[in-house]
Amino acid sequence: MPEPMPQEPHMSGGGRAPEDGAIAATGMGGAMDLATSEGETLERPPGPGPGPYDKPRSLWSDAWHDLRRNPVFVISGLVIAFLVVISLWPSLIASGNPLKCDLAKAQEGSQPGHPFGFDGQGCDVYTRTVYGARTSVTVGVLATLGVSVLGSVLGGLAGFFGGTPDSLLSRITDIFFAIPVVLGGLVLLSVVTSNTVWPVIGFMVLLGWPQISRIARGSVITARQNDYVQAARALGASDSRILLRHITPNAVAPVIVVATIALGTYIALEATLSYLGVGLKPPTVSWGIDISAASAYIRNAPHMLLWPAGALALTVLAFIMLGDAVRDALDPKLR
Repeated sequence: MPEPMPQEPHMSGGGRAPEDGAIAATGMGGAMDLATSEGETLERPPGPGPGPYDKPRSLWSDAWHDLRRNPVFVISGLVIAFLVVISLWPSLIASGNPLKCDLAKAQEGSQPGHPFGFDGQGCDVYTRTVYGARTSVTVGVLATLGVSVLGSVLGGLAGFFGGTPDSLLSRITDIFFAIPVVLGGLVLLSVVTSNTVWPVIGFMVLLGWPQISRIARGSVITARQNDYVQAARALGASDSRILLRHITPNAVAPVIVVATIALGTYIALEATLSYLGVGLKPPTVSWGIDISAASAYIRNAPHMLLWPAGALALTVLAFIMLGDAVRDALDPKLR
């Protein structure tokens, strides 16, 4: 006699799903676990993972997400923020006058109210170190802005249009790269008699823009070959719209990284030129000037050299660390 066919699970109540743990036969002879009903599945809240319709993060938001978790960025950012604050309001932590000196206290060490001692002219080293941050940060920031703007504009336009402007700019940058920076400063600034920071800033911009120009040119050439730029051009977008709306936002990241690292370099360059006597000149308060004056007393009063040199080294290191952290966050190849 033929064997009886297995009965399917009884569906009562107009197709109600079986109880938890029941197994239902499928049309292809398999089985399907019906422990969870369809209604429960639809009502289940989404999990913590990203869904298919979540908006992807941009390069900048993704970079900021990584920077906030990078201790190098946090520490260097706090140091730079502190330097900016004391540059704007040095009287918050130094109530004295950096130009007020007492020869009777020349080269004396630490005393109550004067933790860093006195220099060769009897000036308070602590007060001069604090006020010296204003000059160094001002020179570094203004020089970096000038170099970044000039180099980005020239390099971006040359890389976008190509042809004769690109070739001409490449030859000009080769000429500027052949000029030694320190030697150029000795020659150009030795004839300047101004006591302001503008000749030093102008010299840094004059010899610093070729590096940013090369970076901007390469970034623009790379971005110009992307599909979205070709699509915008095919849709009839003008050159100015393509350059400002499509290329610049995607080519500016390398420029920001190089400019951040270069800011610390310009601060060190200003101190070097001031140490050599062709940069900033008294009565301007500068770390380079104080280091130059203290070098003659390094054996008898090393504290005169220790504090301004330490502040300079800490500032340069903070900007270099910040630039390295920004580079790691903005470079997709390092992810």
